[in-house]
Amino acid sequence: MDGVLIDSGPWHRAAWAALLRELGVEPCQPDFWRLTIGRPAEEAVSRILGRPVSEWEAWELSRRKRDLYVELAKGGTPVVAGAPTFVADVARCRVPRAVGTSAGGREADRLLREVGLRRHFDVIVSCDDVSAGKPDPEVYVLAAARLRAAPEECLVFEGSGVGVEAARRARMRAVGVATASTDTELREAGAERVIANFEGLEWEAFGRR
Repeated sequence: MDGVLIDSGPWHRAAWAALLRELGVEPCQPDFWRLTIGRPAEEAVSRILGRPVSEWEAWELSRRKRDLYVELAKGGTPVVAGAPTFVADVARCRVPRAVGTSAGGREADRLLREVGLRRHFDVIVSCDDVSAGKPDPEVYVLAAARLRAAPEECLVFEGSGVGVEAARRARMRAVGVATASTDTELREAGAERVIANFEGLEWEAFGRR
């Protein structure tokens, strides 16, 4: 969802930066936000702090980060270019569709409804549904099971290296969407192809090898 359907990267980066300011912590590296791409907030906290955290602290800080994100994103979150038209095309082709996201279930449902895409997806699997975040393949294995599809029949569109890795570990094909990660990062993780966005693309370009 994030970075593939919804261009939420700027708000997520701003929310992480605001959280660090509140804590009086200097970023562990200039592009610290890259450590969070594709991961549940609870798992990303220790990475941006550069130290281990307890389960309780991770939960508290990730909840605060999500609150900051919601506040920052009140002005609206744009979709990735071409995504609504592409998703509608996939729906017209009657291809079973799922969202596998590191976001929480309520957040995913709200954001997809906000941009008019929720009706196009039969299944949403969020971080609330799994025991391990990406690059663990659980989110995609569960999405395929709920679609009643064999993993090797699935094609995943992913904006992060850890997400591409999760898809490949689930025995699925993966296409990288380079809204936050680089072409090189996505290909090295296992993406068979990388696109900048969905502008002008049709399902037929991906649906068959």
